[in-house]
Amino acid sequence: MRTKLLLVIGAMVAFMLLQSGCGNGNPNCPTCGTTTGGQYSVVDVMAVPEHNPTGEPGGPFNSFDISWVDTPTHRFYVSDRIGLDVPVFDTVNNVALYAIGGDNSVTTGDPLQFTPSPCDPSIPFTISSNGNPTRFGCRTAGFHIPGFGPSGDFGGFTGAQCCASRGNGVNPLSCPCGMVVTADGKTLFVSNSSSAVVVFDLTTRPPVVLANIPTGQSADWDGPNGVAPCIASWNGRAGSDPTCGDDRADEMSYDEKDHILLVDNGDPGLPFVTLIDMSGVVARTSHCPPKNPAAPFGPPVPYDPTAPANNPTCIIGQIYYDGGVLNAFGTDANGNPCPDPSEGFQFGPFAGDPVPSGQWLGAPGGNVVSSTTCVHDNIAPAGLGGSAFIPQLGHFWTTNPNNQADPHFGAIDEVDPFAFAAGRPPIVRQILINNCMPGGVVPGPGNDVLVTCAGHDGMAFPPTEYIVDAISGNIITEINTVGGVDEAWYNPGDNRYYLAARDMLGGPKLGVIDAGSRTWLVNVTTNSNSHSVAVDSSNNSVFVPMQAGGICGTQSGNGCVGVYQQQ
Repeated sequence: MRTKLLLVIGAMVAFMLLQSGCGNGNPNCPTCGTTTGGQYSVVDVMAVPEHNPTGEPGGPFNSFDISWVDTPTHRFYVSDRIGLDVPVFDTVNNVALYAIGGDNSVTTGDPLQFTPSPCDPSIPFTISSNGNPTRFGCRTAGFHIPGFGPSGDFGGFTGAQCCASRGNGVNPLSCPCGMVVTADGKTLFVSNSSSAVVVFDLTTRPPVVLANIPTGQSADWDGPNGVAPCIASWNGRAGSDPTCGDDRADEMSYDEKDHILLVDNGDPGLPFVTLIDMSGVVARTSHCPPKNPAAPFGPPVPYDPTAPANNPTCIIGQIYYDGGVLNAFGTDANGNPCPDPSEGFQFGPFAGDPVPSGQWLGAPGGNVVSSTTCVHDNIAPAGLGGSAFIPQLGHFWTTNPNNQADPHFGAIDEVDPFAFAAGRPPIVRQILINNCMPGGVVPGPGNDVLVTCAGHDGMAFPPTEYIVDAISGNIITEINTVGGVDEAWYNPGDNRYYLAARDMLGGPKLGVIDAGSRTWLVNVTTNSNSHSVAVDSSNNSVFVPMQAGGICGTQSGNGCVGVYQQQ
């Protein structure tokens, strides 16, 4: 099914609604816009495949996560947690093209558009750590669950129909979540609630699964206990039941030069980030199999600290937010390894061990040891936020929005991905960001980095965003006219930042900041829970996934992707 909406009437209605309120940069509404900000309007509305108000397959497009634009190929991707897939849109014609999903995806029809993604047949048979096949990996070899035969396809994403919404607190069981498209437009990384990253080859149709890489223990989706105890524990016990595993792999960032992916599992009681060497995967020379491809990923079950774990061979290392001493390498202050054994990643070398030239920690030919390689940082009770690779530093910045058990105190950790192999502490600097609850970092022009400030978990901070100098770590500018931001995007096409301010006091907004002058321009009205944004720099079209609501025009009951442009 191809979907195209040329909603002249809907766009006019939306435009008039925006004209009459603060959202469009009305110069008579100085708290919402400026005379120099210009007017932003909805110029088109893109229907998301297979969504409707009440019926199958799951109702409106009301649960989504990260979105991404790849400007060279003019493609927009969005994590659809109701459709159980990643719909792909043309950013020039504003039309849905196809969807990327597995055997459980709700989309059907044209085999080129909605066929489940096949797994590269040379990927080793993947099973869960309890010895059962996992329906959310690649269905190869002897996989069989009644109704889910050995199709050779990607099993699929966990979705949101059964249990997950922001309101009931079990978002950690719902994906697709984070995503990154490589700069050449050929590879897509998507995180899943089975605590894994799925890698798709975008040069094929349908896209072929190149790897399914665990970052931790999957929730008990396929038994023996299921995830019902986990769901119950998210209602009051912060997902503490063992059936939760390590919850979802979530937000990600990517180093194009060295092909390193940073992934956060921000929801477990002890959140952590994982660094993965993706060079072999993007080169199509490796699927990042476990050390023993014939055995399950992860630690032995029951966990045996003396036995070797069977880990993905491309994991570089992990940082655990467990309250340990900052930068303690390998052990905590008492000499103990990381206290959460569920990941069981046991890689070397440590300091003093030989490292073959060019080898990553745990790479084929590397020196594997039996200790858990990890570092510690302050606990993150509110989970972890987004991250970004900072090219001029060669390091990642990742956010800890609550690093002192008080949401008024947050931090940015600067992570050197090469430190693990050299035996150095990978957290090389902490930048304190207070009264902000930092949720993301977005590199801008020069050395500028936008730090977005959220406001959730019962906290309602005054609108605040910061622009920080990447080299010094100093705050350059504080902006107090947009806040409650989840995702943000820098658009070099017009040199502006776009902020999805879903928790903005007074209602959700799309904030716009001029990156050249470091000044706020305008807040534009969006729909409820619009927390994701991406921009095509070739035409400056701004794409905002939106729940069902009036701005979606004739798709108001279905939800949509709104296309905004400056007028």
